[in-house]
Amino acid sequence: MAKSRFTSFVTLRNVCFAFLLVYTILFVWATSNADHGRRFEQTNVQAALLPPSWWMHSESQQAQLDGLRQNETWFTLFGTDQLGRDVLARCIVGGAISICVGLFAACIAVVVGTIWGTVAGIHGGKTDAVMMRVVDILYGLPSIMLVVLITVAANSFINRSKSVSPFLQETIPVVALLAAIGIVSWLTVSRVIRGQVRSLMARPAMEACQVMGVGSIRTFTHHLFPALLGTVVVYATLTVPTAILSEAFLSFLGIGIREPLPSWGNLAADGLSQLNPVHSRWWLLLWPCLCIAVTLVAMNWLGLLLQRKVDPSTLVKA
Repeated sequence: MAKSRFTSFVTLRNVCFAFLLVYTILFVWATSNADHGRRFEQTNVQAALLPPSWWMHSESQQAQLDGLRQNETWFTLFGTDQLGRDVLARCIVGGAISICVGLFAACIAVVVGTIWGTVAGIHGGKTDAVMMRVVDILYGLPSIMLVVLITVAANSFINRSKSVSPFLQETIPVVALLAAIGIVSWLTVSRVIRGQVRSLMARPAMEACQVMGVGSIRTFTHHLFPALLGTVVVYATLTVPTAILSEAFLSFLGIGIREPLPSWGNLAADGLSQLNPVHSRWWLLLWPCLCIAVTLVAMNWLGLLLQRKVDPSTLVKA
C-alpha cells in the first residue's frame, strides 16, 4: 500500500511538472515580441475570423488563406478573432491571468479564513461570538455585488487618473479583482476552520497542552495546523475554481479583465458576439469555454488527490 501511494504521488508530481513545463513554453511563445509587438496582441486584418487550419474553409476563407500563404507559411491551431489575432496565444495568456487571479484570491481567502477561524476557535467565549457574528453579517451581504463595486471603483479610478502609466492601467484592475474575490471568499473557510479548531480543542491532547502551558502559537503550529492541513488544502482547491469562475463571469460582463489583456471571460464574451445564424464563428466561443471547463475539472481532481496525501485520517486508513 505504501509503495502504491508513493507511485501515485510520483505520477502526480510528474504530470504537474510536465504540464507546467509545457504551459510555460507556450506562455513564452505567446508573449514573445515579434516585428509587430507581442504575439497575442499582433493583429492582421487579412487573417480576421479564420477558423482553425484543420477545419473546413469556405471559398472566401480559402481565398484569404491563399493570400496569406503567398508571403509566409500560415497555420493557426485555434483560429483567429475579428482583428486577426491568434486565438491560441490569447487563450494561453488569458489562462495565465485567470489562473493567477484564482490562485492569489484563494491564498487571500485561505490565509484570512484560517487566521480568523483559528483565533475564534482557540479563544472561544465572547471573542468567538463576536467574530462569528461579523462573519454572519458579511454573509448577509451580496458577495458578487461587493466584487462588482470594488472592481468598478478601481476602473473609475484609472479612468479619472491621467498620470497613470500603461503598466498600472493593466495591473490595477487585475489586483483589484483578485483582492475583491479573495475578500469575499474567506467566510466559508473561517467557519469550517473554526468548527475544526473547536473540535480539536476538546480533545485530551489539547487539554494536556493547556495544562503544560504550551503557547498558542506553538499549539497551532505543532498540533492544530497538521490536523487542519487536509481541510485547508481542500478548501483552497475549491476556492480556486470559484475564483476563476467569478473572474470569468465579471470579465464576460465587461467589468473584470478588459482589453488589451485577454482572459477566458472576455474571450468568451467576444466569441458569443460572433455567433449568429449567418456566420457561426464557433471557435471563438468553444476554446475559452473548454479551457475553463478543463481547468475546473483538473483543479477539483487535484484537490481530491492532495486531500488523500495530507489528510491524517486517510493516512491512518492506508
